Amino acid sequence: MNTIPSATFHQFLSKFPVIELPVILNDEAYHTFSTANSPLSEAMIRQFIVPWEAGAEDEFTEYVPCFQLPKTEGFHAIVYWKANLMNYLYTLATYTTKGQAIDRRVIAGTFVNGQTITQSVATINEEREIFVASGQSKAQDDAYDATTSTAYELELAPDGHILNT
Repeated sequence: MNTIPSATFHQFLSKFPVIELPVILNDEAYHTFSTANSPLSEAMIRQFIVPWEAGAEDEFTEYVPCFQLPKTEGFHAIVYWKANLMNYLYTLATYTTKGQAIDRRVIAGTFVNGQTITQSVATINEEREIFVASGQSKAQDDAYDATTSTAYELELAPDGHILNT
């Protein structure tokens, strides 16, 4: 029987360096994180990320640790990048200091749903406010339709929940 060794929450967090804000999450940012940060072990992914994820995982799904938000008290907030078939997502996840999941939200990325492509960019400022701008286009179109743009704001509550503002 081939078992995967477990990982501690501290080991998991060590893969997410605390960064200075502001930060912008766009289509190219993951490359910086993937070259600068050590990869997550299979145990870390199974213990601390997969329970959050909806849908089936496969051998082609990739996770990249991006960063940990500074100045969180009583909880930890991390951002990871997930790549699978035609979807590339930045997820903000929060955990208690002991590693229990609190909340999770996809905040940026590229999502393909049939013939519609949705692209979102997130900016996290010094106050940990998250500004998200999204737009859609048809896969067969070369031009972006600005009328499909939306914007919204999220914030981290003191208890680690991710709230719409």
